[in-house]
Amino acid sequence: MSASSVQLWQERFRAPTLTLPSWARHAPDRAVLTSDESGSFQAYTWDVASGARRRFTDEAVGVIYATISADGREAIWFSDPTGDESGRWLAVPFEGGEPRELLPGAPVGWPDGLAVGRRRVVGVLADRDGFGLYVSEQGGPAKEILRDVDALSIGGTDFHLEGSEVGGLSADEELVCVSAAQDGDNIHRRLVVVEAATGRVVGELADGPGFGLDAFAWSPVPGDQRLLVLHEREDLGRPAVWDLATGERTDLRLELPGEVIPVDWWPDGRSILVVHLFRGRPQLYRMDLATGTLTEVRHPRGEIHGARVRPDGSVWLRVSSGHAASRLLDDRGEILLQPERPGLREGTPYREWLFRNPAGDLVHGWLVYPKGEGPYPVYLKVHGGPSWLYEDTWWPDVQMLVDAGFLVAMVNYRGSIGYGRSWRDFIIGNIGFPEVEDTVAGLDDLVARGVADPERAVIGGWSWGGYITLLALGTHPDRFAAGVAGVPVGDYAASYDESAPSLQAYDRSLLGAVVHEIPDLVRERSPITYVDRVRAPVLVLIGEHDTSYPAGHSSYVVEEEIRQWGAVLDFLRRHVRLP
Repeated sequence: MSASSVQLWQERFRAPTLTLPSWARHAPDRAVLTSDESGSFQAYTWDVASGARRRFTDEAVGVIYATISADGREAIWFSDPTGDESGRWLAVPFEGGEPRELLPGAPVGWPDGLAVGRRRVVGVLADRDGFGLYVSEQGGPAKEILRDVDALSIGGTDFHLEGSEVGGLSADEELVCVSAAQDGDNIHRRLVVVEAATGRVVGELADGPGFGLDAFAWSPVPGDQRLLVLHEREDLGRPAVWDLATGERTDLRLELPGEVIPVDWWPDGRSILVVHLFRGRPQLYRMDLATGTLTEVRHPRGEIHGARVRPDGSVWLRVSSGHAASRLLDDRGEILLQPERPGLREGTPYREWLFRNPAGDLVHGWLVYPKGEGPYPVYLKVHGGPSWLYEDTWWPDVQMLVDAGFLVAMVNYRGSIGYGRSWRDFIIGNIGFPEVEDTVAGLDDLVARGVADPERAVIGGWSWGGYITLLALGTHPDRFAAGVAGVPVGDYAASYDESAPSLQAYDRSLLGAVVHEIPDLVRERSPITYVDRVRAPVLVLIGEHDTSYPAGHSSYVVEEEIRQWGAVLDFLRRHVRLP
C-alpha cells in the first residue's frame, strides 16, 4: 500500500465526530455534546446563540455519556477513570469551575441511565448486588428509592438515540419511569413509574411473556403525564401513548413495513417525532396524534444517530451514510455545527443485499464494492450486540478495507434488531450457531454470484461480532483465510463471571439461565471448545479493563484506533493475497 493510500485511510479515522447536542430544557441555547476532535472523545459546552464551544473534560479513556442540567447551569458527564465502564456522574458549571458529584454519596457503579431536572436528578447505577435508582434533591445527598436484582434502566434500550434523555423524569419532575425485568426477563421488559420523591410505585405496564416495552419521552407540557413507549405486540415495534393520569394506553396504528420508534414530542404535545426503520434505512416523520397523519421530516438518506424536537418546533438530527461521515443538521438541511478540522469524510456507497439462509429466511445486509473486477477478496464484517444491526452508516474501517481491495459484506443475522421481535428473539436459548449459519450463507451467496473469491475470505467483528468470528473459525475451519476478533468472548463461562452486572443480566435472559447452570449448552456454543479445529490465522484485539467483553474495549482514542486498524491491515496483507 502506497504512502498516499495509507494517509487516505488514516484521514478517514481522523475525521471528527460530533454527537447530537443535548440542550437544557429551560435554557435551550445552552447545550452539551461529545466529540473526538482532540484525539479522544471528550465533552464540550456549546452556546448556541454565540457559537462558542468549550471543552470541559479531560478523561484519559474518553467520555461516552454527557448531558446538561435542565436549567443550563451545569454540564454533566460520566467519569470512568480506568476504562472498566464504572465510575461516577460529575457536574461542572457551564461557564467553567470545579466539578462536583452529581449524585453525592451514591456508590461507584455502572451507569444505566440518567435524567436531570431543575430540582431533581435521578440515575440508575448497578453494582454486583443489583441495580439501584438514586435521586438527589437540590444537589443534596443521593438516596436510593428503588432496587432490583435483575435490571433497572432509564430511557430506551435497543433503539435509544443520542440526545434523548427525556424518558426518565416527567416535565413537572414528579414522576420517574424506569425499565425493569419482566419476571426476570431482561430482554422483554416492563415499565415502572414511581414518585421521584419517595419511590412509591404509581404505575406499571407489561405486555406479558415474550413481549417487551421501552420508554422514550414524557410529554413536554407541565402537568401532562403522557409517556411515549415502544411496544412489540405486532412483532414489529410500534409506538404507544401511556397516560399515567388515567392509566389509559393507546397503541398507535401505522401502515408502514418496518419498525416505527417514537423519539420525541412537539412542544404543544399534539404531535410526535417517530423514525421508521426498514431494511437498515430510517425515515423521520411527524405524526399528528389526533388524525394519525404522517408528514416526512426532511433529511439525507442514512442512519439517524440522534434526533430531537427543539422548543421552536424545528428538528435537530445527526445523520451519516455509507459514503458520508456524520453531520449535524436541522430539518431544513442547514448545518448546525462543523468540526474544527474536516478529515476525509467521503467514501464508497453501500448496496443493499438480500439472500436466503438454509432455513429459507430472507436475510438482509449491505455490500461495499472495491474498484476493479471480481471475484474479490471478501471481508465479512460481523456486527456486535447481538441486539444491534448494520444500517446505511459511516464506518471508516469499511472504507479502509474497500481501499485495500476487499469486498465488504455486512449481514444482519438472526438476532439483529430492526426486523421484528421474532427475528431478534430467534437466538434466545440458541446463541451463536444461527448467527454463524447466516454469515456463512452470505459468503455462499457471494461466491455463487461470482463476486467473492472463496480462497480469500476473511471474517471479523467486535464484541459479539468477535465472538461469532471465533465460533465461525472453529466450526467452519475450511471457509476462511483469516479472522479478526476484537474484544471477543472466547470462553463464555469465564467471560460471564467478569462482566458488568447489566451484561450478566442480559446473558441470563439470552441463555434462559445462569451460565453455570447450563454447562452443556455453554460448552457447545463457546469458541474455546473448537480452538483445536481452527486453521486460519487469527488476530485478537483486546483491552485491559473492559467489563463488557473481558478483556477489551473498542478504543475511544483516535490514534489508538488507527494503530489497531493498522495492525489489522498488516495482518491481512500477510495472510490474504490482495490486489
